[in-house]
Amino acid sequence: MTTDPVPELRRILTHDTSSNLALRFRALFSLKHLATQGNTAAIDAIAAGFASNSALLKHELAYCLGQSKQFYAAAPLQAVLSNESEDPMVRHEAGEALGALGHVPSLELLRKYATDKEEVVAQTCELAIARIEWEVSGASKTELLQQSAFASIDPAPPLPAVEKEINYQKLQEKLNDQSLPLFERYRAMFRLRDIATPEAIDALASGLQDPSALFRHEIAFVFGQLSDPHSIPALIKAAGNTKEVAMVRHEAVEALGSIADERVDAFLREYAKDPVQVVRESAVVALDMAEFERSGEMEYAHIPQTVKA
Repeated sequence: MTTDPVPELRRILTHDTSSNLALRFRALFSLKHLATQGNTAAIDAIAAGFASNSALLKHELAYCLGQSKQFYAAAPLQAVLSNESEDPMVRHEAGEALGALGHVPSLELLRKYATDKEEVVAQTCELAIARIEWEVSGASKTELLQQSAFASIDPAPPLPAVEKEINYQKLQEKLNDQSLPLFERYRAMFRLRDIATPEAIDALASGLQDPSALFRHEIAFVFGQLSDPHSIPALIKAAGNTKEVAMVRHEAVEALGSIADERVDAFLREYAKDPVQVVRESAVVALDMAEFERSGEMEYAHIPQTVKA
């Protein structure tokens, strides 16, 4: 038999004095894999990380819990969303995660915080409510959606793939139409992501001018998923803009790491010295991600040595 890896992964994840943030992220993604298999100890280990002083790590913890597909993860996410002294970036991710879980019992809490004083929290809860309502509606079962190349549970489903010929201008207009509900605009965003052509990337890049920081951050996240060098100029512009809010800059930095193009390494090393903690930490993780992408390793994770008995 082999030893249970969860205690060692939890120790690494929660060791807040450790300078090796990249290793902690790798431990987290190992725990996420176990959590998706219904391992409640792994979910508890991830939740224990919310005691960290790193907003970047805590935001990633919430994301992983939302991707676990386990309602067992809802309670710690509800607690984070309800903690009004927590960093808004972390609370936003907790709200988004409850939407990703499709956790209907959380609707009351999400409606409460849909009027939160922090715009990113309020908008996220608006999205999460719409996503859960869409999931339980007939639309989720009848809409013709393109099979996505991405395994993530997104804040909104893509628009249905009904057009015979892709109209990039129409999708870009819908992406940027301030009169539409945010949920519909996100659907245009994820439709463009799934199309994944240079024209789609150019359309998505227009969203980096949106007045909503939440929206701009999601565009950067989508670019990280696509990992296409075509998005590098737009990402460098966002990441290097010191007047941009930290949650957008951090997402742009991590997206650059996922592209793993040696042309961006110098930028990442510069961002690793940024005065803003979440940007600085994102660059450390991004450099590790870029190294992983170029290494040919199979999985971005830390697998503890197992001990045979």
